[in-house]
Amino acid sequence: MRLTVVGCSGSGPGPGSPASCYLVEYDGFRVLLDLGNGAFGPLQGSVDPDAVDAVFLTHLHADHCLDVAPFVVWHRWSGRSSGRRIPLVAPSGADRRLAVICEEGGKPLSDVFEFLPAPGTDRLGPFTVQTARTEHPIECHAVRLTAGGSSLVYTGDTGPSDRVAQLARGADVLLAEAAHPDVPDLPPALHLTGRQAGELAASAGVGRLLVTHVPAWVDPDGQVTAAREVFPAAELVRTGATYEV
Repeated sequence: MRLTVVGCSGSGPGPGSPASCYLVEYDGFRVLLDLGNGAFGPLQGSVDPDAVDAVFLTHLHADHCLDVAPFVVWHRWSGRSSGRRIPLVAPSGADRRLAVICEEGGKPLSDVFEFLPAPGTDRLGPFTVQTARTEHPIECHAVRLTAGGSSLVYTGDTGPSDRVAQLARGADVLLAEAAHPDVPDLPPALHLTGRQAGELAASAGVGRLLVTHVPAWVDPDGQVTAAREVFPAAELVRTGATYEV
């Protein structure tokens, strides 16, 4: 399994990265985990949009889904799309919400996507799919992809969560958000600090922690340093980086 970081900036694009978007490949099958604002441009440097086999949206905040709009425009108007419908796994209501984002009047996107529920989708090509509801103000699902004996867990957005820890149990790689700096009076059920990301990795017994979703106004090195205090096998992801899982 190969993971490519298309975008990793938290809460919106930053000066050096688009918002959240990750390409996962195995045996020729390609899944996008999230498609946040700014991600579609660099995505085209990693993969032909027509070669994307499925999209999994953890939730419908803009920094995780907004570039569905240029993805749809490309498939409708580039003249390069094969016309096959792409499975899109997302929270309930995604078909209506994304239609409004993409087109005035909310024209259905059923010509581009086959909408599938999360949870409820247990296979995408060669991947076994498991999900867990996260601690976040809107419906959001962490996802575990397993193929070829390897497993990757992506938290999406979450505060500390026993459900996410259980989903991540024994995973080879945990791709975990760390959006909050470690300061007093943080809002609950929203995001993880760097240390909390490390604690999640340690409690789940994962093999490796990849720290992501750090906003442009938060020190990324400080986040990964805090994670390493409790989980030494942590590293900070960078846009364009690839990882073998």
